[in-house]
Amino acid sequence: MGQIGIRELLLLLVIVLLVFGAKRLPDLARSLGKSARILKSETSAMKSEGAQASSTAKPEETPAPRTIQAAPGDVTSARPVDEPKPTTQQG
Repeated sequence: MGQIGIRELLLLLVIVLLVFGAKRLPDLARSLGKSARILKSETSAMKSEGAQASSTAKPEETPAPRTIQAAPGDVTSARPVDEPKPTTQQG
């Protein structure tokens, strides 16, 4: 129980054929392949951008303190965010 066997795969194939039709399956497979290639290229581009950004980042820069606002545009009730401080000392 829990494993997919030959019978289940054949049943799934028959259902897919009935739902999509034999004429549309090659187009469906082609578009699925294109989508997979696009996803792969985008994730590799994001990884390379992340690696470049982390190698060029300056650790001396401190970001501006963030604030929490009660509503968009509400500056009267804004208060600073208490963010955790790093526990390791850099030298």
